[in-house]
Amino acid sequence: MINPEQRSAIIQAAMEVRSKAYAPYSNYAVGAALLARSGKIFSGVNVENSSYPLTLCAERAAVVKAVSEGEREFIAIAVATEDGGSPCGACRQVLAEFGLDLIVLMINAQGDVIHEVILRELLPYAFYLRHENP
Repeated sequence: MINPEQRSAIIQAAMEVRSKAYAPYSNYAVGAALLARSGKIFSGVNVENSSYPLTLCAERAAVVKAVSEGEREFIAIAVATEDGGSPCGACRQVLAEFGLDLIVLMINAQGDVIHEVILRELLPYAFYLRHENP
């Protein structure tokens, strides 16, 4: 569960960090803010590369940052784009590694929540090998 203060904080963090995205090829800046069970928020942006498959999405950047700081349990992620776009399939699968009950908020440039779903709704047949029940 996410309380109103946490919800507001991750929305604001995703919107603010979006301005730091490196998106010279697509011009589609993405900011993400991942809320860990500890209460800490980890942000990330998309970092494009001229060899496009090497591009790192904002959602995965936030996960890498959080995991590198010892976090493994997450409650919610806010993803800010121009139009409230959804996380790509690769990001959905990386997020699923840490639990399918993650709340996903998709936000547009004005800060409006366009969609709010649970990760398992975005990735109904996730590849999941963890020992715990998803």
